[in-house]
Amino acid sequence: MSALLEIRDLVVEYASRGGHTRAVDAVSLDVMHGETLALVGESGSGKTSLGRAILRLVPAASGSVRFDGEDVLALGGDALRHFRRRAQVVFQDPKASLDPRMCVGDVVREGIDIHALATRQEANRRVQRLLEEVGLSAADAGRFPHEFSGGERQRIAIARALAVEPEFLVLDEAVSALDVLVRRQVLDLLGALQAARGLTYLFIAHDLAVVERIATRVAVMQQGRVVECAPTAALFATPASGAAQALLAAIPRIPW
Repeated sequence: MSALLEIRDLVVEYASRGGHTRAVDAVSLDVMHGETLALVGESGSGKTSLGRAILRLVPAASGSVRFDGEDVLALGGDALRHFRRRAQVVFQDPKASLDPRMCVGDVVREGIDIHALATRQEANRRVQRLLEEVGLSAADAGRFPHEFSGGERQRIAIARALAVEPEFLVLDEAVSALDVLVRRQVLDLLGALQAARGLTYLFIAHDLAVVERIATRVAVMQQGRVVECAPTAALFATPASGAAQALLAAIPRIPW
């Protein structure tokens, strides 16, 4: 299996009083085609900063990110626009990430229109198919985000990400705000979509019970660094780092 994403010595810093705070500290990781790499760690460990730097949503101070051989940090213009089609994100809180003034059909269709992927009529048909693919109804296109439950809103956010036909999704705590039953349903949906579309996931989470269900491998972050990376079964059986041991000890086991 080859690497779709190659991260080398990536550093992300934020301005702070008296200097800079290093959120991501020389991280190197590979994400393989078709896998789900879970990125876990306590709050403030740098998980979200790493995910956003990969997508060029926050700047990297140094290091490299290569996506399918391309230098992501050097992209500009049309090349960057094309990369944004291939790599999408689903955020933690769909209530905040979905524009409340836009109906669901417009939310999902926006990326199709920006990238000029279809005529208006075909775009509307795509939106209807996408809504059905994520477990909603085509008739939901005319409703607004506030009319849906949290789990349904996250399905809308997933449909929006899929609208431009990406290969790679960063799922940033995408199920952490959902209750246990809905969480399971959304995880099952993500698994089905991955199988059907050949997607690759970077799954950012703090809940190892969720990670055990979906991840191929797990990378553990602590204070901006990756301190352990292993296949999921191996990490759960014999965690090598103190950070992984603490996360496993702290999180209650949830019967699926």
